[in-house]
Amino acid sequence: MDVLKNMTDEELVISYSIGNNLAFDELLLRHQKNVYNYIYFIIRNREMAEDVFQETFIKAITTIKQGRYVENGKFRAWIMRIAHNLVIDYFRQERNENTVSNDETEIDLLNNANLCEGTIEDQLIYGQILQDVKKLIQYLPESQREVLEMRYYQGLSFKEISEQTGISINTALGRMRYAILNIRKMAEENGIILSVG
Repeated sequence: MDVLKNMTDEELVISYSIGNNLAFDELLLRHQKNVYNYIYFIIRNREMAEDVFQETFIKAITTIKQGRYVENGKFRAWIMRIAHNLVIDYFRQERNENTVSNDETEIDLLNNANLCEGTIEDQLIYGQILQDVKKLIQYLPESQREVLEMRYYQGLSFKEISEQTGISINTALGRMRYAILNIRKMAEENGIILSVG
């Protein structure tokens, strides 16, 4: 068992995938507290949090056993993403169960998303997107990051960015364009979804 404690998450995943069930027990031991706390923090219901927690690890087991795990070096991020997606599914399901039907009418006023304020699910997704974008921004080249931060976080116009940085407006626009393209590319490569719904 001490051998397992010294193995990396990735080594444990490989060991489990070839039949060592104790390897998964070690992964569970390492990550159960963080995963459960994350789920409970959002759901705020012990029973439901436990269900989502169990479903998270069942999904992980299934994916590894089917040989579909490809997140080299990122097991913790991967298991947290599974938990996050299941939390969203939980809120989606809860929202559908609490939806009032008005099937007899021609126009669907009660279930029209355009007439509703954002749901908890939308807020969760939006918050996660913001966190993901902030992380991705750190990997941009300095020149692109500077323009993006000035535009979105400081609310400066491209003219103001041009004046403050000493570059032309066209250069500022170009850097912004490349920053957005790079963020999209990094998001795609890392399986990060940057849209609500």
